[in-house]
Amino acid sequence: MKITDTVYGFIWRSTTANNCNTYLIDGPTRILIDPGHSSLFDHVHKGLNELGLTLDDIGLVIGTHAHPDHIEAAELFKEKPALATLHNKDWRFLKSMDNSPKTPLSLNTQSIAPAFFLKEGDVSISGFDFLVLHTPGHSPGSVSIYWPDQKMLFTGDLVFKGGLGRTDLPGGNGTKLKESIKRLTELDVEWLLPGHGDIISGSEEIKANFEQVEQVWFNYL
Repeated sequence: MKITDTVYGFIWRSTTANNCNTYLIDGPTRILIDPGHSSLFDHVHKGLNELGLTLDDIGLVIGTHAHPDHIEAAELFKEKPALATLHNKDWRFLKSMDNSPKTPLSLNTQSIAPAFFLKEGDVSISGFDFLVLHTPGHSPGSVSIYWPDQKMLFTGDLVFKGGLGRTDLPGGNGTKLKESIKRLTELDVEWLLPGHGDIISGSEEIKANFEQVEQVWFNYL
């Protein structure tokens, strides 16, 4: 779906298979945020094709965090021009499981090795200026991406429409999740693009969503 002139969302609607929302920023360097599971990448591939794009047209793949339903399909770009990136804390977390028994969070780290690491602060990509926010809680290295010019916020699995990310997986932390969500409430946001569920548009709707999430869910963390 077209969100703005430069942003498209490949929204995951299935109720039977776990996968994430994937977003495309269409600029001089095309950016794909959270490519999802490798086996469930067809809907993204189809969406790109409808825009006249292939995997070779993607310049950067960003993982908001290193859970398989968000970053596994980065392996599809291993032999492509695109660079992959995520936060160092999630990469270290992944690497720590390399020699452990396989779990639902396990990944082939060699196939998704990042070209560089995301870190807190401003980053400019081909003339587009973003703010990377380290927002742990769902995972140690979760990040949110804020695009001030578009007042757009990509939250991964930190916060959703009417909900927030789970903290019961390895590396989760409820206190940090709450602190991270509160940081985001300080931003001027017109578009909230979460890793799952519906997109929220309009500053008042987004503000109300943050308030609802805090009132309903924070006491459970």
